[in-house]
Amino acid sequence: MKEQDMRKHSMTRIGAFASLAILALAAPAVAQQKAPHDHGHAHAHAADDAVYKGYFEDSQIAARALSDWEGDWQSVYPLLMGGALDPVMQHKAEHGEKTAADYRAYYETGYRTDVDRIEIHGDKVSFHSAAGTVSGSYADDGYEILTYEKGNRGVRYVFRKVAGDAGAPAFIQFSDHAIAPVKAGHYHLYWGNDRAALLEELTNWPTYYPADLTESQIVAEMLAH
Repeated sequence: MKEQDMRKHSMTRIGAFASLAILALAAPAVAQQKAPHDHGHAHAHAADDAVYKGYFEDSQIAARALSDWEGDWQSVYPLLMGGALDPVMQHKAEHGEKTAADYRAYYETGYRTDVDRIEIHGDKVSFHSAAGTVSGSYADDGYEILTYEKGNRGVRYVFRKVAGDAGAPAFIQFSDHAIAPVKAGHYHLYWGNDRAALLEELTNWPTYYPADLTESQIVAEMLAH
């Protein structure tokens, strides 16, 4: 209540003091109402962070459609090799246990690919490289849960080719730190003709971000994680 309103509506000082007393009593009630909301938001954020880091229950996992990865995507491998991701490597070195050069070598192995662009529209996936473009139509083939050395886990969402170019891979597997339907902001993609062998691949994980993001926007996204 504004001070001029209090003067207008209070006939005596006693009335003004009474109004202040009511406000004082109401304040804790407001705080008590906000507390559950803040706690719930913090709990949800902590749960999302745990999932991102690979700690979750099987009951939290749900099937996902190819539409979660719909769009036009660019590989970040050329950005790493061109030096655009150097600030990310330096940031990791400042908060990790390796040097920036060590992190760069690690991600050079992880990001390495000759497929610099991927388009996903409906059930069609197109792979663009210097050698040309190959495309295939893909259908849901379930998901697989992987357990890593640290004890955390990941989920690979698998799709199999049902039509398309002979050169298009028979299987593609998405990993984006999510375990339930959500539009991907970026992803790691594994592809090949042997479904089981792909699940064993843990060192090379070509990574894709939306094609319309600039280098600086991708760097900002990476630094946020």
